Amino acid sequence: KNNFEVQKNKIQLYSNQVFVTDSVEGIVPEFLTLLHGVLDSPDIPLNVSRSYLQSDSNVKKISSHISKKVSDRLNDIFKESRDDFEKKWDDLKVFIEYGMLSDEKFYDRSKDFFLLKNTESKYFTFEEYEKLIKENQTDKDKNLIFLYTSDIEAQFSFVEEAKSKGYDVLIMDDVLSTPLINQLEQKFSDKKFVRVDSEVVENLIKKDSETKKELTFDQKEELRPVFQAVCPEVTGTTFMVDFQDMGENGNPVVITRSEFMRRMKDMSQIQSGMSFYGEMPDSLNLVVNNAHPLVKRVMDRKDKTLGTALEKFNTELSGIKVEVDKLEKAKEGKKDEEVPQADKEKLDDLNKTVSELEEKKKLKLTDFGKKNKHAKQLVDLALLASGMLKGVDLDKFVKRSIELIR
Repeated sequence: KNNFEVQKNKIQLYSNQVFVTDSVEGIVPEFLTLLHGVLDSPDIPLNVSRSYLQSDSNVKKISSHISKKVSDRLNDIFKESRDDFEKKWDDLKVFIEYGMLSDEKFYDRSKDFFLLKNTESKYFTFEEYEKLIKENQTDKDKNLIFLYTSDIEAQFSFVEEAKSKGYDVLIMDDVLSTPLINQLEQKFSDKKFVRVDSEVVENLIKKDSETKKELTFDQKEELRPVFQAVCPEVTGTTFMVDFQDMGENGNPVVITRSEFMRRMKDMSQIQSGMSFYGEMPDSLNLVVNNAHPLVKRVMDRKDKTLGTALEKFNTELSGIKVEVDKLEKAKEGKKDEEVPQADKEKLDDLNKTVSELEEKKKLKLTDFGKKNKHAKQLVDLALLASGMLKGVDLDKFVKRSIELIR
């Protein structure tokens, strides 16, 4: 695990230039224990225990005074030399983030000079950034959406998709970004942080609903096994296939990760009490764009290849389901003992037949999917864009690409 470990005991406490201790927990603000340095105070007695130090009023004053002096000085630098402050920001950021997370008063004093950095390497205060994105990144529920990437290279295609919509994307890529995001969302009830690969670009910022051409339930149920069949088998990872109209110019297939589950897994890396989430399998969404011409080609090929067989399955299933509905309706309002045993047995037999037919139908569709090179190619393109296509699968993709281009 990539646990965040704080190295302490690097600050030494002196009294009139005489060493007292290097155990400064509770004396120096928590976030400054990351630093190396020396503190010298005439108000601290020499022969004292660590517990005495932590309870002594003078020592407590030192801690709060240091925190205030640090925040005041940072604020002065920010106001007096914004350019210089921005140049130092990437080095200062982790200390300030840690301070905001561990010291409520420091958070209150630092929120006005805390900087957000976007993918264009421009820096903004919270207030400045809100003004920048308010018009274009407010969702239908009046929430202001802060889009971000945790790895601009790995999530490049998602970043570009977001920017093509006119959205701005922040870079939040250090070990404290996830807990900081959680804190900021608690502080700002009308603001949400959404990673660019957590949804297809159309759903990153939900606007008033537009008319979309959605597949029927039956169409989805017939197409799902086709694409499920060509999803990679990765230990500890499951793929959930879904369908959405993303426009004929959108990507044919996109892989997204749930914002909530990914955050919980990120938190499990730095917070031992959340190890449960870290041990859960990854759940990825494979979103198929049913409006894309290449997806329509797969659908058409499915209908031409399996049309007759699927129609036979559907006709037989439809007839049986009519009988099931009649028997279910006859049961309404009756106690279990009032339903004839013959009807119970017939209903069980019919439901069993339905399950068997649906399984046979699914196997037909799965077999078609495994043999369909275009379906596999579309899924592999999505995997490639997400940085998940490697080794043997990448080699097969390259060879298949050459074959399809010929």
